[in-house]
Amino acid sequence: MTTNTCYPELKILSGTAHPELSAKIAAELGVSLCDTTVNAFPDGETFVRINENIRGRDVFIVQPTCPPTNHNLMELLIMVDAAKRASADRITAVIPFFGYARQDRKDSPRVPITAKLVANLITAAGVGRVLTMDLHAGQIQGFFDIPVDHLYAAPVLIKYLREQHPEPVVVVSPDVGGLKMSDAYAKALDAPLAIVGKRRISATKVEAINVIGEVEGRNVLLVDDMTETAGTLCAASELLKERGAKRIFAGVSHAVLGTIAHQRLKDSCIEELITTDSTPMAHGEKVTPLSISGLMAEAIKRIHDYESVTSLFDIKG
Repeated sequence: MTTNTCYPELKILSGTAHPELSAKIAAELGVSLCDTTVNAFPDGETFVRINENIRGRDVFIVQPTCPPTNHNLMELLIMVDAAKRASADRITAVIPFFGYARQDRKDSPRVPITAKLVANLITAAGVGRVLTMDLHAGQIQGFFDIPVDHLYAAPVLIKYLREQHPEPVVVVSPDVGGLKMSDAYAKALDAPLAIVGKRRISATKVEAINVIGEVEGRNVLLVDDMTETAGTLCAASELLKERGAKRIFAGVSHAVLGTIAHQRLKDSCIEELITTDSTPMAHGEKVTPLSISGLMAEAIKRIHDYESVTSLFDIKG
């Protein structure tokens, strides 16, 4: 990587949440990961030691706050504190998947707005900038009092869809909340748009109740920002199949897949779940993870070189 020598040296640090992605990002940038020790004491407390001189360096810490969410978040905060006390020039938290993003408002009495709390913790720890991707709610950017670069996975997924599934599809939002993202995919793919109405029964169970739009005899692409239990996607796919849809694919930015999700996907009529490697859980039967290392590396390079990252926000792919 060619960098302007008047800028501080770039350093990439990796937490333990997703070292494979960190290594890919470093390789894209043509640098080595900073030598860092991250482990736990017998009582479970996290210990961090940075084994290289980072005084005056431009530090990027790669750590998605995926499950175990609390552990990975705390590890990020401790790494930030270590870098700050080692006199880093600037610290950017690279959080491909931002945990707690669904707790972004008070939707019932006496509940926290945890996404705001997490933003406060990250800022207070000493982070000067955040680089993330496809926040569950875009307004979370406003929870931070520091700059936030909010990238989209859409260009990565759309490129794959155009190359591997060029046949026409109907883009379907599995709920009303995902309509804006689905509309962006529909425009990029020059495809019609449909919506599935759903009713949430519990944290892990969802009922699809209606389809708005024409899907009979057509291939379908379900689009969402994330899936954890695959309940919404699988319920929507069942209803779409009942309404005459042919082949059903799903595209999500973040696949935080557990045992329930893998079994549901296996039993569902979804042929392929196309996602990114923003979390290490994005793998398994029917799952196609696409790497965001190039996208993240380009954003890091531009931030480091004080260049515009605006073009990376282009969702058209």
